[in-house]
Amino acid sequence: VQLQASGGGLVQAGGSLRLSCAASGRTLSTYNMGWFRQAPGKDREFVAARGWSDSSTYYADSVKGRFTIFRDNAASTVYLQMDSLKPEDTAVYYCAGGPQRPTFRLYYSQPTLYAYWGQGTQVTVSS
Repeated sequence: VQLQASGGGLVQAGGSLRLSCAASGRTLSTYNMGWFRQAPGKDREFVAARGWSDSSTYYADSVKGRFTIFRDNAASTVYLQMDSLKPEDTAVYYCAGGPQRPTFRLYYSQPTLYAYWGQGTQVTVSS
C-alpha cells in the first residue's frame, strides 16, 4: 500500500483546510487509518484515527471538536477536515494505515500500530 497525502498549505488562524490521503496498490476499506503530525523540534504526535469496521473515531484532546476524520472507502481515500485552525496546529501532517488489530481501540495513538505512511504535507497556520 502506498499512501499519498495532500491538501496542506498556508492558512490564517480560524481558517480551514482539508487534507486527503489517497491509497494505491490496495483498497483502504479493511485498514485502520490515522493522522499524525510533527512540528519542528517536536516528536510526532497522534491527531486522529478511524477504525475500519465500525467507523469508530478517536481524536487528540488538542483537536477534538475542531478536526474530523472521515473516509471514502470506494475512493480509497481518508480525509482530515481541520476547522478553527490555530498557529499551534502548524506541522507536517502524515497519514498512516494499519491492518486490522483487535487492540486498535486501545492503541490507536501509537505509531507502531500503523504499517504504512504517507510522505507528509505541510500545514502552516499564521496568527
